[in-house]
Amino acid sequence: MSRSILDEDHIHPAVRGAVANNHADIVQEVKAAVAANDIVVVGMAQNPMPKKARKLLDQQQLGYKYLEYGSYLGEWRRRNALKMWTGWPTFPMIFVKGVLVGGANDLQKLIASGELTQMLGKKT
Repeated sequence: MSRSILDEDHIHPAVRGAVANNHADIVQEVKAAVAANDIVVVGMAQNPMPKKARKLLDQQQLGYKYLEYGSYLGEWRRRNALKMWTGWPTFPMIFVKGVLVGGANDLQKLIASGELTQMLGKKT
């Protein structure tokens, strides 16, 4: 299954740059963190789900990089660039070994099934 995304041929040349560079700094920062860390949690203040994800990882004694962008009251436009890049609609966005695995509840399922340990290449 392929994620639907507007083909560049269907974006007018005059606005392609604006589309491509829309808050590109935040996307590049997350990409760099994902490349440099086994686990990355991208969240926002005031949202309990990034806290849940971090707590789950802390309980497993797993290190991770946490990036926080704004809150319900601000920086939603910057966060929107991440949603458009990943296709994931909510926060947190959790990456394991470069793979978007979803949010806190998805992480909880990976831990319970043992798949997170497998993804990290650790022995149980």
